[in-house]
Amino acid sequence: MIQRIQSLYLLLVVLITTLGAYFLSLWVTEAGEEVFALDRSYVGLALLLSCIMAFSTIFLYKDRKLQFVMNRLNIILNFILLGFFVYWSLIIPGEMQISEKGIGMFLPIISIVLLVMANKAIKKDEALVKSVDRLR
Repeated sequence: MIQRIQSLYLLLVVLITTLGAYFLSLWVTEAGEEVFALDRSYVGLALLLSCIMAFSTIFLYKDRKLQFVMNRLNIILNFILLGFFVYWSLIIPGEMQISEKGIGMFLPIISIVLLVMANKAIKKDEALVKSVDRLR
């Protein structure tokens, strides 16, 4: 249900990963050419998978445990993607191929923060439901 706060967090993850892949560059080459996430097929595929997972998790509001697990898998996927970005920025020598790093490298960090906040809200909902069941 969209009125739950975790659904809004997940919707923000979907918007950030899709729009960020198109509009935020990962880096600028020494020739002045901007490299976007969709230019690298595996990065684009990982962002698309993250987006699909977050969007499908919105509709799992009746099964909070599965929603929590799907968010955890999405967090792991974003950590792997972040690892690729850190690897590229540290291993590739400074001015040889990458002239300027772009804001697009922070997409997984923003997604991870929003997914953790969604998991915290899911856990709070689960505790609320358990406390109500205990009173019956």
